Amino acid sequence: MRSTHTRSWLKLLLITTASLCATAPVFAVIPQTVKLDYAYYAPTSLIVKDQKLLEKALPNTRIKWVFSQGSNRSLEYLNGNSIDFASTAGLAAVLNRANGSPIKTVYIQSQPEWTALVVSKNSPLKSLKDLKGKKIAATKGTDPFLFTLQALDTVGLTKKDVQLIPLQHPDGKIALERNQVDAWAGLDPLMAAAQLQTGARLLYRNVGFNSYSVLSTKENFAAQSPEVVEIVIKAYEDARKWAKSHPDQTAALLARESKLPLAVAKLQLSRTNFEQNIPSSLQINALKQAGKILTEEGLVRPGTQVSQVIDQLIDPKFAQKVIR
Repeated sequence: MRSTHTRSWLKLLLITTASLCATAPVFAVIPQTVKLDYAYYAPTSLIVKDQKLLEKALPNTRIKWVFSQGSNRSLEYLNGNSIDFASTAGLAAVLNRANGSPIKTVYIQSQPEWTALVVSKNSPLKSLKDLKGKKIAATKGTDPFLFTLQALDTVGLTKKDVQLIPLQHPDGKIALERNQVDAWAGLDPLMAAAQLQTGARLLYRNVGFNSYSVLSTKENFAAQSPEVVEIVIKAYEDARKWAKSHPDQTAALLARESKLPLAVAKLQLSRTNFEQNIPSSLQINALKQAGKILTEEGLVRPGTQVSQVIDQLIDPKFAQKVIR
């Protein structure tokens, strides 16, 4: 009898345990260190860092900040696990995902007009068609680089019709000032500095070709630490709201961090729209329209369905939970 009773009790215990395991929540992992990049082209990242918003939200976690000069560097750091969250251009994130990096875009920081094609004050170039055969400094894998390709496409030119000189953004600005290149795919605040300090001209502007400023993370990080993703988004959302309501202080912070004049910071922020936050069909459709250039210019592997890549990249659920 005792043996039969014991077996019945064990059977009940196993069934109960299995039931509990099936319904029990999976506890999120809070890493000892959370690593993020900050960049002058992403003012919200400067606010989060300066106000120690994450240190306050995660008091038992070390917050490490890494400086990024451009989307290409930011994504290199993310792919190499040097950071957990990357501030980049939306189209640069698409290109990264299309080429095999398992990242997710979880938040929209802003809609900036942060890039244009820039020429020196006395340049004889007057239109995009004048760029044929000319040298253009552009940082590969960044919004200014992809902006350049889209701009050229509007007048029937491709990257084969010009000489693209692969320089990081600060070096591109210097090359233009030294007349080593004919044009530069600029990036704020450096572009604003060139305008105000040397009289550089914006040869071609198109806010529609500027993809959104986004925050991305690795798929595995989002799966293992969803609570951290939400906390980070909350910090960036607070920073976005603060930037909207404190334009002068935001400009002062940007000027201090970038070591550029206040007028430069104000010019950059004057063409930055802080109304966006949750990834939506607005960004998805804009990226799909712009993403065509990735296929046309052979920047992704043959057969890549860029539209599908964008659907896989954009993940609004974390921001929806935090903001709504």
